[in-house]
Amino acid sequence: MSVTAKRKKQLRVEDASAAYMVEPQQARHSGESRNPVSTFGEVTEPKVDQNGPAKQGEFIYVDISSVDNKLKRIVDPKVLPVEKAPSRARQRLNQGDVLVSMTRPNLNAVAIVPPELDGAIGSTGFHVLRARESESSWLFYAVQTNDFVEAMCQLVQGALYPAVRPKDIRAYPIPLPPVDVQRQLVAEIEKQFTRLEAGIAALRRVQANLKRYRAAVLKAACEGRLVPTEAELARKEGRAYESADKLLARILTERREKWTGRGKYKEPTLPDTEKLAFPPEGWTWTRLDAAIVSGPQNGVYLHRDLYGRGHPILRIDDYQNGWVRPVEQLNSVDADRNTIATYQLQSGDLVVNRVNSMTHLGKCLVVRENLVPALFESNMMRARLATGIRPQYVELYLHSEEGRARLTSGAKWAVNQASINQQDVRRTALPLPPLAEQKRIVAEVERRLSVVEEQKAVVTSTFQRATRLRQSVLQRAFSQ
Repeated sequence: MSVTAKRKKQLRVEDASAAYMVEPQQARHSGESRNPVSTFGEVTEPKVDQNGPAKQGEFIYVDISSVDNKLKRIVDPKVLPVEKAPSRARQRLNQGDVLVSMTRPNLNAVAIVPPELDGAIGSTGFHVLRARESESSWLFYAVQTNDFVEAMCQLVQGALYPAVRPKDIRAYPIPLPPVDVQRQLVAEIEKQFTRLEAGIAALRRVQANLKRYRAAVLKAACEGRLVPTEAELARKEGRAYESADKLLARILTERREKWTGRGKYKEPTLPDTEKLAFPPEGWTWTRLDAAIVSGPQNGVYLHRDLYGRGHPILRIDDYQNGWVRPVEQLNSVDADRNTIATYQLQSGDLVVNRVNSMTHLGKCLVVRENLVPALFESNMMRARLATGIRPQYVELYLHSEEGRARLTSGAKWAVNQASINQQDVRRTALPLPPLAEQKRIVAEVERRLSVVEEQKAVVTSTFQRATRLRQSVLQRAFSQ
């Protein structure tokens, strides 16, 4: 089809849409016999069958968690025996029903029932729009518009369980062109969305590639493959160098001299190297225990009534691997001088999360100047490292898949969370390169990952643009 023909087709669709996209007030009072604006309630069945599943056997259950609010699809229907049917499993669904979650409407968990789920049972947490005088897909796209989402958010009731009522959804006004025009507009929406989804799929592949590249950089860094080893450079340049064995001996001397713990000083034990890869030339295996001269120390617990004023404090949601909230954006807590002196962070401190979901357990950061003089909460630990260890090297090692796996290998499980303790940190095996090599590794990792972060920012920006384009398509179709 030529550009001119495509444009003519587009104009025909736009003209057909424009003939019916008028202000509701104008339509209601225009005196025309045909009303171009209606409501969901007027164009859908007033009720759907609420008798739930059959009396025996299994049934397919669709609840709110079954819906992917990004894809706007039912992605995880559940097969349940009748005797385990939840009390909310009441609504008998038909192909083409539009499901609108009534809880947290800002998340816009909506979907259309596909043919393979005809006859499934839906949760009463959905309001079901069953088309009577319109196309199901027209309703489906109507509930995805920003106007609909914002209107529902204005009608939310309840704080702990924010939700709208069926009558709120049914009263929402929508433009109602003739069914043939609805079909034309739906076809155009889906054509544009297909293009957008192809671009979004490409962006997701870029995201996955960036994640794999980041992991590969960290793995190479911790295996001596990212930069020339100090042994190689020394041999090439005809000079001596301090191997990791000699560096470790110097670190242990510093550790003994700075020992301030209780009881008799204990030398750190070496890891079992039979299960570890042979280190690169000039490297050695040790444990984090050998690198730590102070700590690990658990953070401070203070009553929630003390929060909101006083000293800045680092909390569990204030950092992720590779990101931390600036000190001026942290929460604050009313702490006395002794507490501040005991738990105040210093530049170079290693902070490790000790209680969290398994996916986030063990996240860590090295304190930079932008976090001083914050305190740190009880769900994390702080350790100070010997001068022969670059804290940033330990940080990137614990960010690597291998390092984090070793750190969390002894995690203890509780309800919805896991934990590690000070001994888990101490006994974590650490591949130790010479100090000069540590510095080069850190510099090269930072250089490469800065490029990754730049690309991630571009991808995020493009995702946001795709979201705006999606809404722009819907706005044009449903503008009144």
